[in-house]
Amino acid sequence: MQKRFKTKQINVGGVLVGGDAPISVQSMTFSKTHDVKSTVAQIQRLQKAGCDIVRAAVPDYEDANALKKIKSQISIPLVADIHFNYRLALIAAESVDCIRINPGNIGSKERVREVVKACMNRKIPIRIGVNGGSLEKEFEQKYGATPKGMVESALYNIKYLEDLGFSDIKVSLKASDAARTVEAYRMLRPLVEYPFHLGVTEAGTLFHSTIKSSIALGSLLLEGIGDTMRVSITGELEEEIRVAKAILKDSGRTNEGVNIVSCPTCGRIQADLVTAVKEIEEKTAHIKAPLNISVMGCVVNAIGEAKEADVAIAYGKGSGLIIKKGEIIAKLEERELVERFLEEVEIEAAKESYNG
Repeated sequence: MQKRFKTKQINVGGVLVGGDAPISVQSMTFSKTHDVKSTVAQIQRLQKAGCDIVRAAVPDYEDANALKKIKSQISIPLVADIHFNYRLALIAAESVDCIRINPGNIGSKERVREVVKACMNRKIPIRIGVNGGSLEKEFEQKYGATPKGMVESALYNIKYLEDLGFSDIKVSLKASDAARTVEAYRMLRPLVEYPFHLGVTEAGTLFHSTIKSSIALGSLLLEGIGDTMRVSITGELEEEIRVAKAILKDSGRTNEGVNIVSCPTCGRIQADLVTAVKEIEEKTAHIKAPLNISVMGCVVNAIGEAKEADVAIAYGKGSGLIIKKGEIIAKLEERELVERFLEEVEIEAAKESYNG
C-alpha cells in the first residue's frame, strides 16, 4: 500500500478534509429537500450509521430556502448540491458548509464568479464536481467523455477559481464505470494539491455499486489517492455508509471496526457456518474497536487463522474451540459456541476502547 498523497486541508463544517485528516465518508439524502422533516430524519439516520458529511439536492428555490431550517436541526456538515441555477447556490451559501457545483452545467464565468464570491464571504469550500456525462461542450467535443476530458475540465475550473483568489477547493472526477474513474483520478493527482472526493457516479444497485466502488475506490485508496468518499447506491441510505466503511477498512486506510475472517463453504465444514457468521456479523456491527476475529468451519485452516485473530472459533464435529490470541480458552458444544464467542469479542472490544 502506497503512502497517502499529501493534499491541501480544507474545513467542511468542522470536518477536516485532506492533509493528514482521516478519510471521511459522505452520503446524500433522497427526500425532497424542502420536506424538512423527512430530510432531517434521513440525515439523522445517516449520522447514526457513521456518515461524516451529508449532501442534499437543491433543484429549486423551495429547496434552497429550506436549507437554513435543516441546518439548524442537524449536527453534521451539510453540502448543497447545485446544478444549472447559480442563484440557488447563492441562497444555499448563506447556511450550508460547502457548495458542490458542476461547472459544466452551472453557466457562464460570471455566474461561477458570483458563487465564488458568496463562498468566500462565508469562508466555505467548493467542490468542483466533474462528471463524465456532463462535461462542458468544448471538452466533450475535443476529448469525448474520456478521463482526459474530465481532467482538462477540472484543471480549467480549478484555474478559474484560483484566478478569483479562491483555493478552498476539493475535486471529484466521477464516471459511471470503474476504469474511467480510476484513470481520471490518477491522471489529475500529480497535477494539483487539492483534496479529492472519490466516487463512481450512477453506480447502480447494492450489488453492482459495491463491486464498481470496491474496484475503483479500493484501487485509488491503495495508491494513496483520496481524502473523502461516497459509495453511490440505489437503495437504503445506511448501505452506502456500510460499504464505504468496509472499503476503507479493507484497503488499510482505517482500522476501525471488526474484521471477520471466515472460510469459504466446502465439503469439510462440520457446522452451520453460514448461520453462525451471519449472526456474528450482525451482532458485532456496532463495535468500533479494531479487532480481527476468525470463524472457521473445520480443522484445516482453523488453528492457523486463530493465531492471527483476537478471538476465534474453530469448529469441529458437534463441538468447537474458542481461541483468544492463539490460546485455547474453552471447548464447547456447537450450540454454545457463538454466544461465548460474542462475549469474548465484547470483552476484547472493551479493552481496545479503553486502551485507545
